Amino acid sequence: MSVNQDTEPDLAAGATADETAKPARPAKEDSRTDMVGKALGLLVLLGDEPRGASAAELSRRAELPFSTTYRLLGSLTRDGFVDYEPDGRRYHLGLRVFQLGQRVSNHHGFAGTALPILRRVTEETGEATILSVRDGNHHLTVNKVDGPQTFRVTSDPGHLGALHTTSVGKALVAFADDATRDRLVEDLELEPLTELSITDRDAFRAEIELVRKRGYATMDEENELGMRAVAVPVFNSQGHAFASLATAVPVFRMSMEALVALVPLLQSAAAELSARLPQQ
Repeated sequence: MSVNQDTEPDLAAGATADETAKPARPAKEDSRTDMVGKALGLLVLLGDEPRGASAAELSRRAELPFSTTYRLLGSLTRDGFVDYEPDGRRYHLGLRVFQLGQRVSNHHGFAGTALPILRRVTEETGEATILSVRDGNHHLTVNKVDGPQTFRVTSDPGHLGALHTTSVGKALVAFADDATRDRLVEDLELEPLTELSITDRDAFRAEIELVRKRGYATMDEENELGMRAVAVPVFNSQGHAFASLATAVPVFRMSMEALVALVPLLQSAAAELSARLPQQ
């Protein structure tokens, strides 16, 4: 590509061409970067499909040509990031993803450091204890300890959930830094997950203010019918929530009043997590 003389860099002052102009990124490198993004997108889609998905389904959801999707799935399968089930012709996340996820969990202390604390809470409550962090406009479950009861909570580690319909999500919003809290309160999509979900913007603002005032958040069948929960923030050194800790129960087993009575126990555990976990 020729350079117009009017825009050609002046080298008289001793500068070299390398110092005055950055070469355009090669098209091949752009193509590789784009393919990496597409492959990661397929992994994200598979993460939302606990029963797996076919190549055709993934192609449609990713809005990619079938040939591209099939080729990327082949590469991901070869490297262990994806498993292929021949009988159903479906793809699932592979153990390589689990391995990397465990390393991330260990790095943040969610396994070795947090797990004993969550277990102690569950031993005292007899119910599920959940630790979540904010991931963009969702909450991400990073650890959970089920209670001894047969009825178990479905929010397993790796689950992405709504912020406005969950106790952990509300706590993360309410005790975020001011700028983040204001953005989330005004911009979150308030999609209804049950008939009890908050979908009105003014009602959501009032709910977040109530959470800040009383120091804990509740969920009463707003995210899933038949379930309720209470959550408290896990604070960093600046006084903002970098995680939230919750107890979740089926509605037939515990009233909201009994659940709220567990707040001091959760706050004590959250203080211990705050002191022990690396703060992000």
